[in-house]
Amino acid sequence: MRVSIRAAVALAALLAAPGAGADPAADSEQLRSAKALFFDGRYAEARGAWEAVRAAGGPDAEAAAYWVARCSEGLGEPARALNEYGLFLERAPRNRALAGEARTARLSLAARLYRQGQSQHLSILTTGLTDESASVRTFAALQLAGLGPGVGKPAVPVLCSLLSSEKDPDLVDRAKLALLKVDPQALAGERCRAAASTPAPVAAAGKAPATWIRVRIYEAGQKDPHVSINLPLALGDLIFKSLPEDARQELRKKGLDADTFWERLRRLGPTELIQVQGDDGERIEIRTE
Repeated sequence: MRVSIRAAVALAALLAAPGAGADPAADSEQLRSAKALFFDGRYAEARGAWEAVRAAGGPDAEAAAYWVARCSEGLGEPARALNEYGLFLERAPRNRALAGEARTARLSLAARLYRQGQSQHLSILTTGLTDESASVRTFAALQLAGLGPGVGKPAVPVLCSLLSSEKDPDLVDRAKLALLKVDPQALAGERCRAAASTPAPVAAAGKAPATWIRVRIYEAGQKDPHVSINLPLALGDLIFKSLPEDARQELRKKGLDADTFWERLRRLGPTELIQVQGDDGERIEIRTE
């Protein structure tokens, strides 16, 4: 089979990202080239191509500014990417999904740069705690708590709120772990006690975030899969975030941000991400549930 699982997962990540799934038939040659370069991992060339799309104006210019920043992330240039996401957001983009992704990406980059000693970016994380989007507020709280009790205390109210309002049990568990890191007394105290002792309610059908990613590989002409992989998204997230920095850097070069990849998949909800047909009739299916 010519299409590898790694390529299929990378393609799923690209297609799942807002702004990347437009109908190819409607794309200009310039836009198709920019997308192809990004998917091929040629981020320096892709950044130039997206900058050309942005400079040309037109309906794709807004999204192009976002993808310029994504390319900088892929090149392992977090400070530049942080600035480019900021410039994209300063233009008040009309695409709310892209804007939310950009704000989430900035949180991840700010946390990474803070760990590298650039403490001036901490304000991005604390500001994220009051974002209009609940998912961005949640991500900001988890990222901030991950920096330790010294700076993570402002995340406590958001984390406590998650315990009483969040319907995803995996996310509730992550909030509890974050509270244990930054303020164990808050989890044991009155502010969080009731929420912590109440099981998270089951989400309405069709509206729950995804909790599993399932990969199925079928041999030619077979109805049953030859290979089945079921991975809890929470485990994937934990594995990615525990990787050493050099491994995380390699993932970024492939367009996969270890800090946000699994959270983005989770927010998609149950979705068929991709179906790939091999030259000899083999088939790969990847979906979230």
